[in-house]
Amino acid sequence: MKTSVNTVTTTFDSPLGLVRLAANPQGLCGVWFDGHDDSPDASHWAPDPNHALLQQATRQLGDYFAGQRRQFELPLDLSTGTPFQQSVWRALLDIPFGQTCSYGTVSAAIGKPSAVRAVGGAIGRNPLSIMVPCHRVIGANGALTGYSGGMQRKVALLQLERAL
Repeated sequence: MKTSVNTVTTTFDSPLGLVRLAANPQGLCGVWFDGHDDSPDASHWAPDPNHALLQQATRQLGDYFAGQRRQFELPLDLSTGTPFQQSVWRALLDIPFGQTCSYGTVSAAIGKPSAVRAVGGAIGRNPLSIMVPCHRVIGANGALTGYSGGMQRKVALLQLERAL
């Protein structure tokens, strides 16, 4: 993951564990659960709990976990991914709250219906967990599949959204 030298960070104590948030001048660029697969080394980022965007993201996450928010209204920076990854992440933003879809549906949505495995890889590298709702993607047969933040968290997020 390539990040800006101007990346700042804070943490949020969610009902599902500690969440690290990161922002840069382009927008919110990271949301990872503690122990999240593929989370970057944040030791070189400046802690800034008073950063306006990080405070706004923290409030919106609090509202989400309290069942008072269905969609996030924040500037997101998806530029840390490849163009293909970015197209997948943008497609995830179209999955409505409380609904799920398959990897094949996402592949078709980006115009690459045979790229299901590559789509799965891009979803697994989503740097904006919850905000870019990769937890809403399930197997074609309806089975819950992997989640970089942990399967228990995926189940909890889907239950929170009443998608399970």
